[in-house]
Amino acid sequence: MERDWNLFLAPYQQVVSELKVKLRGIRKQYQDQNQHTPIEFVTGRVKPVDSILKKAERRGISEATLEEEMQDIAGLRIVTQFVEDIYVVVELLRQRNDMEIIQERDYVTSKKDSGYRSYHLVLSYPVQLVTGEKKILVEIQIRTLAMNFWATIEHSLNYKYQGDFPTEVNERLKRAAALAFSLDEEMSDIREEIKEAQSFYQEDQNKSGSGEQV
Repeated sequence: MERDWNLFLAPYQQVVSELKVKLRGIRKQYQDQNQHTPIEFVTGRVKPVDSILKKAERRGISEATLEEEMQDIAGLRIVTQFVEDIYVVVELLRQRNDMEIIQERDYVTSKKDSGYRSYHLVLSYPVQLVTGEKKILVEIQIRTLAMNFWATIEHSLNYKYQGDFPTEVNERLKRAAALAFSLDEEMSDIREEIKEAQSFYQEDQNKSGSGEQV
């Protein structure tokens, strides 16, 4: 019997929607208190069916075990300003009782050979359906603006080269990753001044009633 993909993916779409609201809510709480927010922005998506099937084929995952074995059908990305903010966000998520962290991978301090840096969490998140509660796996990637820029470019190139980058392109990507992380380190060195300036700006925005919408 052919799988009803709309029915299968509906809980994953609900997870992404709910978590985006909750994570953006955290950001707004910091802003309302005129504090530096560790969350710059949040995005999310549900993996398209063709991508699910291709990954399942590559990994030897059967359709019957997709829910247990494929951790990133639902995915969210939290982007931060500073490297230090990544770990603040991780700790905020660890403290929540509406989700359970079941796996952590720190590619920030231990980058991949390609130069990729990000902090990955796999969560078990309960969604309430008309049939009852269902726990869904969701992957959250937490990275800085600079890391996100590099990863976005690398992801685009990967479509062209299917992971088999020419040597020159591969070396350029590694150099670019190193430069991106160097930028993160420079920004971390002056983050207190940046945060102070942003606090003044946010306070003025709040007074004028023209605060940023998320």
